[in-house]
Amino acid sequence: MRPMVSPSRRTWLRGVALGALALGGAVGLAGGGWLATGRRLPWGGTSPSAVPDEVCIVAPTFAWDPASGLPRHAARPVPETARCPVCGMFPARHPRWAAQVVFGDGAAHFLDSPVSLFLYLQDVGRYATGRQRAEIAALYVTDQDSGTWLDARQAWYLHGSTLRGPMRTADLPAFATEGGARATATRQGGVLLGFAALAATLPPELRRLGPHRHGQGVKVEG
Repeated sequence: MRPMVSPSRRTWLRGVALGALALGGAVGLAGGGWLATGRRLPWGGTSPSAVPDEVCIVAPTFAWDPASGLPRHAARPVPETARCPVCGMFPARHPRWAAQVVFGDGAAHFLDSPVSLFLYLQDVGRYATGRQRAEIAALYVTDQDSGTWLDARQAWYLHGSTLRGPMRTADLPAFATEGGARATATRQGGVLLGFAALAATLPPELRRLGPHRHGQGVKVEG
């Protein structure tokens, strides 16, 4: 005969199990991005239903270092520990796609791709607490051809190509010249778009790649 378990004991065990599940989800978060309860993530799969609302990465900005020798608003190397404030990935692992936002005081956010940059610009205060879009002094993306930084406002972007970004989803590879973008479009497909068009209206299929709402934030230092 199986031993009887009292109702209070059962309640306690259930609480322990749910607590362990929630903790496991939070630990998993630290390794790679955000979890949205019951939703399919950009890279596939869904989060545990026991985790309440949305859990997100809150990536800190990196202060300007005068000792670097770089001007306050210049593009700078992506720190290995930098996290994308939109998706939680490490931009340094995909240098051909990286982007960065530099504020007036020199503080910078590093993003994993141009799509993340445009999602960031749609709601700066959401990803950089206490800051506004008007405070942004410079925007940079990486030229797909040369791997060098260029002014995001002067770049050409390829939408609808077969190229896939760091999230293995549709993205907006950036190019320094119209000729470079057209040459890639000939091989990979897609249409050319400028910064102003994308900043005004980001295509719906790209808007859907961003998180939908905030619940609990998990701050990640570094």
